[in-house]
Amino acid sequence: MLKIGITGGIGSGKTTICKVFETLGVPVFYADTVAKQIMVEDEILVQGVINTFGSDSYLSDGTLNNSYLAGIVFKNAEQLASLNELVHPAVFRAFDSWVKKVPATVPYIIKEAALLFESGSFKMCDRNILVIAAEQTKLQRVMNRDGVTEEQVRARMAKQLSDEEKQKLADHIIYNNETDSLIIQVSRLHQLFLNTSE
Repeated sequence: MLKIGITGGIGSGKTTICKVFETLGVPVFYADTVAKQIMVEDEILVQGVINTFGSDSYLSDGTLNNSYLAGIVFKNAEQLASLNELVHPAVFRAFDSWVKKVPATVPYIIKEAALLFESGSFKMCDRNILVIAAEQTKLQRVMNRDGVTEEQVRARMAKQLSDEEKQKLADHIIYNNETDSLIIQVSRLHQLFLNTSE
């Protein structure tokens, strides 16, 4: 079973592309969604967060105190790195557990992660796909989706590697623009991965 990583800058449309792969019957692991779940479910991670950032990291009902944590990590690069050092290994553990549950007959699976290259998890994949979209398109998508300002989106973008840096690490590129068909690009890669897994 091949492990395919897929990533792209914020607003690039990687989740949309993953949905296309899912319609082809490919199992997809959404690392960012899982990260939110394990912040309250993975006991090792929860204890690590409390030890590093204090008991105020969680509310009395056990849910994550997002505003408290965000107030710490998004103002301090070192603190953000500390949080990532706790979260990334927990996501790796969750991914390994998920893969074990996928039937052995499945030719390939996809791991979708915003920080695929930044976290180093691309090294655990056999191939890696980068989704690229025009900067203005990404800005507009995120502003519309999250109801945030352009400055806020640019601040998030600044925390990720640039597309140019990611391209050096990617094996395949999907262009999410108005001219190249996503269906055709995904279909080509799907066939390639099926042939490679045989």
